[in-house]
Amino acid sequence: MDPSELQPELLLSAYAAGVFPMADDSGELMWFCPHPRAIIPLDAFHVSDNLRRRCASGRFAVTVNRAFERVMTVCADRDDGTWISPEIIKSYTQLHELGFAHSVEAWRADALVGGLYGVSLGGAFFGESMFHRETDASKVALVFLVERLNERGYSLLDVQFMTDHLKRFGAVEIPRDAYLAQLEIASSQPCVFADEPGANAAPEA
Repeated sequence: MDPSELQPELLLSAYAAGVFPMADDSGELMWFCPHPRAIIPLDAFHVSDNLRRRCASGRFAVTVNRAFERVMTVCADRDDGTWISPEIIKSYTQLHELGFAHSVEAWRADALVGGLYGVSLGGAFFGESMFHRETDASKVALVFLVERLNERGYSLLDVQFMTDHLKRFGAVEIPRDAYLAQLEIASSQPCVFADEPGANAAPEA
């Protein structure tokens, strides 16, 4: 598929069907609908006591949508290769400008030290990638994300593929059919992640 064809309408249709793109080392796009699918049940999110203390310490300031493209760019900057191609960054930035893709950033003073981004569709949030430059910075961003999703009535947090890191937060794998059934319900919910696509909401971490 030509990366230039990765338009917002196609991306939103794909996510609504449980499908998402990743780029290989050459930049060619591939499409995935994993079986099983990894999700984090929002009512069973696990936060360790140490992480709760870190969140409460005020070490990191957390914002929403302050640096979306920058978060994507840092997520893509990996020594072991990345599936986040320049074309994907461009396309998801367009989704962000339309209000469907969002970032959560963790800051120390003026330095961006952690964050994550994903796509929001109704009451479903599709977590795409996260990074940290200081210990626990991305974890604090994830805790903030889950708290916001719960506060705003979301019912599905899709994390795509299981990892040991996500498992510590309560991630589980479910069959594709079960995932698609949850997605159909969640995507029809009238949830709003951010009041404005580029708005900065800066509650304490």
